[in-house]
Amino acid sequence: MPFDTLISAQDLASLRARGDTPLLIADCRFDLMDTGAGSQAYRRGHLPGAHYLHLEEDLSGAVTGRNGRHPLPDRDALAARLAALGMNDDTQLVAYDDAGGMYAARLWWLARWLGHRAVAVLDGGVGAWTAAGLPMTDEPTTPPARRGNLRAGASLVRTVSHQDVRDNLITGDRLVVDARAPDRFRGENETIDPVGGHIPGARNRLFRENLDSTGRFRAPDDLRGAFAALLDGRRAEQVINQCGSGVTACHNLLAMEIAGLTGAALYPGSWSEWCAQDGAPVATGPAD
Repeated sequence: MPFDTLISAQDLASLRARGDTPLLIADCRFDLMDTGAGSQAYRRGHLPGAHYLHLEEDLSGAVTGRNGRHPLPDRDALAARLAALGMNDDTQLVAYDDAGGMYAARLWWLARWLGHRAVAVLDGGVGAWTAAGLPMTDEPTTPPARRGNLRAGASLVRTVSHQDVRDNLITGDRLVVDARAPDRFRGENETIDPVGGHIPGARNRLFRENLDSTGRFRAPDDLRGAFAALLDGRRAEQVINQCGSGVTACHNLLAMEIAGLTGAALYPGSWSEWCAQDGAPVATGPAD
């Protein structure tokens, strides 16, 4: 069975050692305040065999000023990028970072968006790998001799548009869950986007609450209970996940998947798109 949510450092090491499973390891380290920090960290040391994927160059599309800070990439272009790294339809993709899965979860969600189920986040990231005594290397990973056959297929995930979220202000059919820090949700200390606050009616679920004290994801039952309290009787299919730019919302989506709460949607443009639209209402303070 493929790994389709999380993979432990030990299981990943076993996959590499056995060599009987097509495997692609992607280093997704990034820093929103220093966009070159992730690639620099990769050059200093990375998991053996890993390739680096840059959040803004590989895992995002062109920014127009009105579509958010990290719009979705072109599906065919992303599939081609992964195929160039040797990825096939049957490849086990593993994404990791050093931020509790903050950026790796974006690739997890994007791969599912392409229709690829065998994708997992390395639970605990680089820290879990090195704590297990497993090696890092600064040797560049050699590109594959042959490109893979991966193509974009039927999506395994759902998205909503700005207009969908706008319409939901009237219908109230779905619950918007915001993964940003509480102070940014309330409209305080906003240093990234030009407007502070949140989408009216949204509830706040900081993505880091999905992790335990070791930086690994909490147990499925624990996550299920936390999200059940947040959803207050709504089904997962009625949830829209968003954040600042569609990145950390994927962390909440991964946590929901781990908890067995499947079917929630992503608002890719998230707050950075919402606050750039004419007439989009803004709420401040705690959730209603």
